[in-house]
Amino acid sequence: MTKIFPLIAVILLFAACKKVSVPVTDKSSTASVITDINEPGKYTFVKIGTQNWMTTNLAVTHYRNGDKIPQVKTKAAWHALTTGAWCWYNNDSATGAVYGKLYNWYAVNDPRGLAPTGWHVPSDLEWDTLSAYLGHNAGGKLKDTGTIEAGTGLWYAPNAGATNKTGFTGLPGGFRSSNGSFYYIGNNGYWWSSAESNTINAWNCILNYTIGNIYRNTSHKRLGFSVRCLRD
Repeated sequence: MTKIFPLIAVILLFAACKKVSVPVTDKSSTASVITDINEPGKYTFVKIGTQNWMTTNLAVTHYRNGDKIPQVKTKAAWHALTTGAWCWYNNDSATGAVYGKLYNWYAVNDPRGLAPTGWHVPSDLEWDTLSAYLGHNAGGKLKDTGTIEAGTGLWYAPNAGATNKTGFTGLPGGFRSSNGSFYYIGNNGYWWSSAESNTINAWNCILNYTIGNIYRNTSHKRLGFSVRCLRD
């Protein structure tokens, strides 16, 4: 997986890879269904290598213990956060129904548990294991196919390398910045890991519409990113 700085990950080309010793082959399986006990929705998952990944972004509004996660809409309130929160992109529920919710890292790290029982937010190493397993064009194998321009998908053209061969169906849900503004829907998808890089930042992974790789970045914990869960 490629490592990049700074936050806004459209500039992705000068990155270094971290190696993990796993087979670099591609394998996918038929999705199965799980239900989050705190939400009415269902999530499917696929096996990729030795890992079981959800095929949609997380959309829970409660922690695993049933406590409510606050929805924060205003820029000022989002900027002031030091605890867990979620939002829809542009605070639009219709957009959220497609892309799932955006969570800050404080929600990811909350001891009450963001993921449903039996699942967890993947570590930085687990994201890297996925990338190394898929090898060449790993990001393309994770991205949903089609383009906005052609009316066949949600990514902007060229949606480079997109095959969705794994069934992961990665979407370009954009992100919410630390000041509460929204950026890059259609261009990039951003997913949190559970790993801190320092007291201010945490690791995340990025898929981009012009490149077929997976990129790794460190970003302020206040940002709103998508979340994908991995089976325990």
